[in-house]
Amino acid sequence: MTKEDTLTQYLVENQSGFYRLAYSVLKNPDEALDAVQTAVCHALERQGSLRNTGAVRPWFYRILMNTCHDILRQRARTVPFPEDLELFQEDREPSDGILGRRVDALPPEMGTVIRLRFYEELTLREISQITGQNLSTVKSRLYAGLKKLRIALEGAEVL
Repeated sequence: MTKEDTLTQYLVENQSGFYRLAYSVLKNPDEALDAVQTAVCHALERQGSLRNTGAVRPWFYRILMNTCHDILRQRARTVPFPEDLELFQEDREPSDGILGRRVDALPPEMGTVIRLRFYEELTLREISQITGQNLSTVKSRLYAGLKKLRIALEGAEVL
């Protein structure tokens, strides 16, 4: 099987997981679809940089996460008009529940590691490759994030 065939097969088989991850980061269905589409286009354009077809998973997730972070940076630079703000508040997406809100409240680097580990079931080594961080940094962010989640959730149960 050629590199292009392997990549195409992987992208087709896992598209719902890509959307789920993008949505968990962006919290907007349209932006999540845009992120997945952009990441797929980038992957197909840059398939020559994929050295090992066995590493297609972390290679593509890194592209997808970078695309999501680009969208978040663009969103931070956009200032909505007051009437746009009112429309946005009326059309909010349903809540992911208390756990999803607590993960969203974590610092971005911890939230990303937790999403990749538990939502996408990636290994710590794959997360390290995707985020460009060394393995011990990924571990420390995962465990610190889990500790913060546990504390936050225990506090929520008491209320």
